Amino acid sequence: MAARWSVAIAVALCVLPLAIALFFRDPARTSPADASLVLAPADGKVMHAGPADLAHAPAGHWLQVVIFLSPLDVHINRTPVSGTVEQVLYFPGTFVPAYHHDAASNERSEIWLNHNGVTVVVRQIVGMLARRVVCRVTAGQTLAAGERIGLMKFGSRMDVFLPVTAALVVKPGDRTVAGESVLARLAG
Repeated sequence: MAARWSVAIAVALCVLPLAIALFFRDPARTSPADASLVLAPADGKVMHAGPADLAHAPAGHWLQVVIFLSPLDVHINRTPVSGTVEQVLYFPGTFVPAYHHDAASNERSEIWLNHNGVTVVVRQIVGMLARRVVCRVTAGQTLAAGERIGLMKFGSRMDVFLPVTAALVVKPGDRTVAGESVLARLAG
């Protein structure tokens, strides 16, 4: 009996570091050079792509793309467009599962980007397991499209708010790769 417990503990002690290393992986990505493209800020599954939820969106009229990150997805976040960080806001909140509609009220960071005069807003939203958002950008910083902006620990959600003139190219159910998958094309 003790031998079985020893084997089980040994297996768990070998699997746990592997699982943590897998979670915090940071693969190299190559972003498309077209400045009109809005790239996915996270690996995951598109849950919504269309008009923004006005109850939880920044003031104004927006299109919104919601991406859910499972614990198996890469959790390094990337900027969807190049530009200057106008402001970074932090909001305390709840910790409901990230795939629920109510997750928009969870603890989150909001990054406002000025991309050639067009505002794009990116939200890092924690989930029930993810209790920590790491935002590594500050106001005034200039970013390239696909550049790393932070990370979320364990299952989480990313929201991207775009001008209503943007042409969405993703739909619910699509899988995204941060810094590579195209979410939309900006007008102009």
